[in-house]
Formats: sequence, structure tokens, C-alpha cells
Amino acid sequence: MSKNNRQLEDFIYRACLIEATARKPGNVHPEASFPDLTYTDFAKSAAVIAPILAEIDPHKIGFFIKKCIKETQQVSSSNSNLGMVLLLAPLAAVPRETTIAEGIHEVLQQLTNQDAIEVYEAIRMAKPGGLGKTEAEDISTEPTSTLREVMCLAADHDSIASEYANNFNIILGTAVPALQTFWNQCADWEEAVIRLQLRLMSDFPDTLIARKCGIEEAQQSAVYASEVLQAEQFGASLAPFDSWLRFNGNQRNPGTTADLIVATLFVALRDGFIPTLEISTILKQVPAHLVPDLRMTTDYE
Repeated sequence: MSKNNRQLEDFIYRACLIEATARKPGNVHPEASFPDLTYTDFAKSAAVIAPILAEIDPHKIGFFIKKCIKETQQVSSSNSNLGMVLLLAPLAAVPRETTIAEGIHEVLQQLTNQDAIEVYEAIRMAKPGGLGKTEAEDISTEPTSTLREVMCLAADHDSIASEYANNFNIILGTAVPALQTFWNQCADWEEAVIRLQLRLMSDFPDTLIARKCGIEEAQQSAVYASEVLQAEQFGASLAPFDSWLRFNGNQRNPGTTADLIVATLFVALRDGFIPTLEISTILKQVPAHLVPDLRMTTDYE
């Protein structure tokens, strides 16, 4: 692996690990699991996809997405990373000498029908929750359009698809500037990531919540997130929000927001909007019994 690719792998891994480690309301983290998904699942999945995406060919993005999901299934029995892989793949494919903002449009324009076919296979493999039926280009069929074109069809009800349709406008236009501000203002990196989660949930109601619980509950979660973000007693307001999101079997899991955070962290690290955190700093709060399960952590120091 070249030095540039090794650095790209490092950014991808750290972005995934930072997001998974931050104790964000409603999400899996070192102190909170779902019945079928744990912090270790996310950490192991990050270690699997980072070297694959670091070698990505911009003309075979669908192939690399499918490869990531196939290899993830060797270390996790649940869908731990489909959304983040869908976001990270085109971002990682932007040429190293170009910023993400300058290069993402061309990458998206080059997406093909073959990319769509392989991404559909990856989605069926991962079996994400909450997918409905659509009249055109349904996931159960073989797509006839390019990957960007089929994403455009879902853009009004799926934030990940919307990023493909709109040149990653959520991440580049809102999330990265917000993260940079929070990073400079907050007491530590974890608070910055949590505040980013709340900002994204406020501005873009989580589409996984919408698929599982309906748009009204997604909008309710957005209002709640905005209130927490603005609360004078910020720390004290997180626990009730966390409990509300986890009520009824974690149905209000803001999983799409978590995927957007991973992609935001990658862009911010890759293009120098935030400094690189040491792995030891990220893992400082992780219970000791979990650390041995994190593959490749020492490789990135």
C-alpha cells in the first residue's frame, strides 16, 4: 500500500472509531449495545473496510462497496456499516490532490449502471431495516439506471441517497463547518461529536427513524434534538433524550445521522478541518475489557 493510501486508510478507520466511541444519544457506543449490535461490531467493521476503501478505484465504486459489505459479514452478524460505506466510498474515491468539495461531483457523475447493480447486491446482502417498496428501481429488482440516478429517486426520503443526488451538500455544506466550530468551542472531542449529532438531527430529521417509526416521530426527534442542543444544562439534558430514543426497542435509533457523522469526520480529517486524534485518546474512555477486541488499533499510531 502506498503512503497516500495508508494515510487514507488511517483517516477512514479513525473516522469510524471516533463516531462509534462517542456516547451519542440513541446509538451504540462502548457503554450501550443493541441486542444484535455492539461497539465491538462497529470497531471490527471499521478495521475491515478501511483498507478496502483506501484502495478504491473510482471506476468500480459499486464493486468496492459490495466487497466492504461482504467482508464485514465475516466479523459482524448484523448490518453494522452499510450506510457509512455508501457514503465513504465516493468520498474516498476523490483524487488525493483534490479536496472533497472540489472533486466529489466528478466522482458521482462517473457512476454507472454496473455500480448500481453491485450496490443493490450489497444492500440485499446487508438487509437493512425499514426498507419499503418503490414503484421504480425497487431494491428487489435489478436496476436499469446509474447508481446516481437510482439514488436521486430516493433522495426525498433517504439522507444517504440525497447526498449522492446533491453532491454531498449535507456533509459539505452543514456538517463539516458545524463540526469545525464545535471542535474549536467544546471542552473535548466527544462533546463536539455529540453536538454535531444533535445539529444534524435538528436540521435533517433522521431518515432511519422515519422509515421505522414514521415521519412524524422523525420530526419529533428533530425538535427534541434542537432543544437539547440549546439547553443551558447540556450534559443533564442528554440522558432523558437518550432514554426517549431507546424506548420501544431502540426503534428511534438515529442510525442515518451516525452514518453522516462518520462521513463528516472522514472529510474533516482528510482535508484538514480538524486535527488527527491519537487512537489512545479516542479509546481513553473505552472499558479495558473491550480494547483487546479492537483490531489494528496499534497499527495506526
